[in-house]
Amino acid sequence: MPARPTVPTGPTGLGTEAARLLLRRPALPDSAAEAVPELHTCGPLRDDRALGETVNDRLLDWAADVGIYPGRLEEIRAADFGRLVMLCYPDTDDVERLLAPARCTLAAWAMDDHYCDDTTLGAAPHLLGSRLAAAAAAADRLRLPGRYATEFDDAVRDDPVLTAVRSAVEHLATVATPAQVTRARHAMTSLFPGMAQEATWRATSRVPAVWEYLVNRQANSFRPCLAVIDAVGGYQLADDVWSDPRLQHTLTTATLASSLLNDLYSVHREARDTGQDFNLPLSIAAEDNCSLPEAIERGAALHNQLMRHYEAQAATLALAGPPELRRYLVGVSAWCGGNHAWHHGNPRYASSPPTGLSSWAQPPRRRQRTSDEGDPA
Repeated sequence: MPARPTVPTGPTGLGTEAARLLLRRPALPDSAAEAVPELHTCGPLRDDRALGETVNDRLLDWAADVGIYPGRLEEIRAADFGRLVMLCYPDTDDVERLLAPARCTLAAWAMDDHYCDDTTLGAAPHLLGSRLAAAAAAADRLRLPGRYATEFDDAVRDDPVLTAVRSAVEHLATVATPAQVTRARHAMTSLFPGMAQEATWRATSRVPAVWEYLVNRQANSFRPCLAVIDAVGGYQLADDVWSDPRLQHTLTTATLASSLLNDLYSVHREARDTGQDFNLPLSIAAEDNCSLPEAIERGAALHNQLMRHYEAQAATLALAGPPELRRYLVGVSAWCGGNHAWHHGNPRYASSPPTGLSSWAQPPRRRQRTSDEGDPA
């Protein structure tokens, strides 16, 4: 069993471990992304650079093998997903265990880039539905009868994204129980409605209302990353604990907040992109007719509101739940802190602010080969 991370001092006694973690607020690295207001988050529990580099090297070898991001692997290396996983899953230093969420994360990122966002990689809204259906089948190891199984397997081999999805889930199965793999598959495919919703916005050249964007972000979120925390750590939440509506509500709050954090760090790059990206501050600016800096401030306030709500939910659950739930909630808070630290120092998000919002033109179709107050609840 991997060693447990050291939790800072604070309240003591049974059930207070997660509550003590929520008090941790260490300073982040100096290389902050530009123009992002101070955000209310936990800090990472560890920063083992050598471990992150090892995971990143192994992850890039896998990406080359499955064929995603052809000609762009050095860009993926610079994004340093190995460091993200090292920061976000401090419950283990086992490289094979850390590669499980790393591969699943990069496979999901590749789906977003190859299928949804990047036309140079073959993204095309009119193909998205059929591609996502095939991705769901690849994740689920769909069994077709007779020669159709061979044809489906050929289609998976011919599409690097489908190959990556299948390979990532298969690797997860080597470190997780069948129940945890099923949970992870469900979390991964739960991204697909959000991806499809964005495609309709692109097809109609429409900026979504803020409420509509937030609904999308609850689906198209980091939930798959949180679904495997216990599997990576080498333990398992009982099914009735995982399915408890209170825990699911808590996770929805955490994943929405973390996704909005990604929006805040991505906004300047995406505001300049003519590929019609969608982002909370961009929706706020359009709806409220305000400047981008004002929209960023409002988005940051909403993130902070959500994080405080998450902390209150997590502390309540930790005090009443079984030991593995307390450990899992420590992992969720550590994941949120690691995610923030990765965004904060990542060159992907260190771009200069634009002078104004760029136009949102529909991307060309290209076919790939065959206020901090209140309760946000």
